[in-house]
Amino acid sequence: MSYPDPRYLSDRGEVSALHRPAPAEPDTGFVGASTISYVATEEATGGEYGLYKVDMGPQTMGAQEHFHRTISESFYVLSGEVQFYNGERWIKGGEGDFLYVPAGGLHAFQNDADEPLSMLMIFSPGAPREEYFEKASEYVERNREELKGFQVRHDTYFTDMLDD
Repeated sequence: MSYPDPRYLSDRGEVSALHRPAPAEPDTGFVGASTISYVATEEATGGEYGLYKVDMGPQTMGAQEHFHRTISESFYVLSGEVQFYNGERWIKGGEGDFLYVPAGGLHAFQNDADEPLSMLMIFSPGAPREEYFEKASEYVERNREELKGFQVRHDTYFTDMLDD
């Protein structure tokens, strides 16, 4: 395996690092007892990846079984315990565990434990996931067709919606 083709062609480096101080509060609420903090959006990384911190309360449903067609998704557990669905079965993840899901890979997650969970989610390449996080709960309350359109627009295909 080799490195990708160069994307920066100058002989000298440039000042281009981005520092974002930690926010006082998470950027958004989400369905249930979860919050999502935007660590690095696709806008901030020029579309290379998106990095988000997810904090879930005890006994909190996460995402049901789904897949993405254009992006991979990775999870890194910071603290607590999570149940990951790897497309075949549920597996327990704990502090330091990592799960990579390539495009097309079925996956789901939830916190079945009596303690909170904190994990990082990485989408690659970066995609504008913020609207999905901010408005998903609103669309759940709408009719099934509007919800499905919203999910497809955000490259999220829930297996229970595929037969519609």
